[in-house]
Amino acid sequence: MPRHHATPRRFLLCPPAHFKVTYSINPWMDPTKPVDVPLAVAQWEDLRDRYRSLGHTVEELEPRPELPDMVFAANGATVIDGRVLGARFAHPERAAEADAHLAWFRARGWREVREPVHVNEGEGDFAVTASYVLAGRGFRASPLSHGEAQEYFGRPVIGLDLVDPRFYHLDTALSVLDDRGDDVMYYPGAFSPGSRAVLARLFPRALVVAERDAAALGLNAVSDGLHVLLPQAALGLFEPLRARGYEPIGMDLSELLKGGGSVKCCTLELRP
Repeated sequence: MPRHHATPRRFLLCPPAHFKVTYSINPWMDPTKPVDVPLAVAQWEDLRDRYRSLGHTVEELEPRPELPDMVFAANGATVIDGRVLGARFAHPERAAEADAHLAWFRARGWREVREPVHVNEGEGDFAVTASYVLAGRGFRASPLSHGEAQEYFGRPVIGLDLVDPRFYHLDTALSVLDDRGDDVMYYPGAFSPGSRAVLARLFPRALVVAERDAAALGLNAVSDGLHVLLPQAALGLFEPLRARGYEPIGMDLSELLKGGGSVKCCTLELRP
């Protein structure tokens, strides 16, 4: 069994104080289903507190009443090697979130902060491994954002085509388990045939996930290299993760699932 160890992380989260579903911009969102905001806040606080109990640093972004999806902080930027590439949202309902994130970074002294030219939704469609930046496209991010990210970060960017509307962001279809290596898990059905072939070539030892666990948003997970926080409903992932030497931790973010997000969507990693 591989030996894994956790490394301390720094995360940015945003409380769901104003979370609601009043529009539909992905197949998970149904404005006819009411949101229990106190329950959403309690579930989010459990995630925040779990990160801290594992030794990670959590910073908080102030939510804005007019931006109900701000809780999905992963979409607001991508941070690699201390460089911040902001977001440019595909839908007008979320557009103002981009400025809120950029203002947060600038107010805290981050020096390399770039407003993007092309549409990208942060870590929704950018995932970082030791060797690559994996980049989703097909529903939200512009393919032109991939070249923009490669030029800015100076890391090879691998474009992957998403074809199933349920998996509208890369972080719903693929998760990085250990970014000190190239260990990932993914659901093949979310990707085009060519992209599946690329993933098989780049990650021959990847954990290939079944549809039922992907449909529970089981791939919307965060790993610190040892602990893997993931939706507790993705029951089929726990034993395979343990068999690979990881420690899965099930989280209940069922209220936030009404917006099409879970653990990873709520978590922006601040990579120094």
